[in-house]
Amino acid sequence: MSFRIQPQAPARLNRCQLFGPGSRDSLFAKMAKSDADVINLDLEDSVAPDDKDQARRNVVQAIGDVDWGDKTLSVRINGLDTPYWYRDVVDLLEQAGERLDQIMIPKAGNASDIYAVDALVTAVEKARGRKKPIRFEAIIESAAGICHVEEIAAASPRMEAISLGAADFAASMGMATTGIGGTQENYYMHREGQKYWSDPWHWAQAKIVAACRTHGVLPVDGPFGDFSDSEGFRAQALRSATLGMVGKWAIHPSQVALANEVFSPSEAAVSEAREILAAMEEAKKSGAGATVYKGRLVDIASIKQAEVIVRQAELIAK
Repeated sequence: MSFRIQPQAPARLNRCQLFGPGSRDSLFAKMAKSDADVINLDLEDSVAPDDKDQARRNVVQAIGDVDWGDKTLSVRINGLDTPYWYRDVVDLLEQAGERLDQIMIPKAGNASDIYAVDALVTAVEKARGRKKPIRFEAIIESAAGICHVEEIAAASPRMEAISLGAADFAASMGMATTGIGGTQENYYMHREGQKYWSDPWHWAQAKIVAACRTHGVLPVDGPFGDFSDSEGFRAQALRSATLGMVGKWAIHPSQVALANEVFSPSEAAVSEAREILAAMEEAKKSGAGATVYKGRLVDIASIKQAEVIVRQAELIAK
């Protein structure tokens, strides 16, 4: 094993990230009262070009005016290939209060993209004397982004999370689909007269998880476009959680409870994790590095798995 210790990801709840367009400020108070752990006020895809300036003003005003509670408050800026992004950053940091936690960087293609935003953010923070450093979340939405995801994860100490943006990612990859997340009708295997649908996003998610875990960043699943399909959303979220992702976007309020359900450990799982930790503690007292719990071997690796579950439960209970 490498002598380099894998860093811990930030200890924050990230089960659900609720999105809302910056141009619809009537939604902000409702978003703040939701059960989402992260609020993403959007200045990018959900805002028409003619509304960009007003959306930015809405968001700047709302950061200080709305009671966001203890949620992580994030703003998705416009892409670096647009004329809007620099003004997004400058106005947010110069005009909004210290309540803003995070900037979401869309369509990140390499470490230089993160560096560019970092340089501007650092300059404004120093000029304005901001005390709380802004954190970053990057979205992987292109072939370049997935190829360079590890360097993106390591690009800045501000990096806290990386999400998969399925729609733009599919377009960049030339995928023959208009679906946003979930299984796709033509992506299947055939056996004994039955169709079995695979997950076309699996490999990209796994690569994002590996890059994030290597560098202590939170891996997050992106949107599921059909918000009328709750079972489809749940199935996608369960696959993402099994792969190691910590949460999922909600593009509709109905998806918040589903995400929280999937990414919260059950009482049974928490109870079992605590029992495993107790069993291993007893084993260590006798000098053993492993023991048997309910008929199966548990060891040092089991402790790490159990600690993840218990830590998540403790964050939720706060």
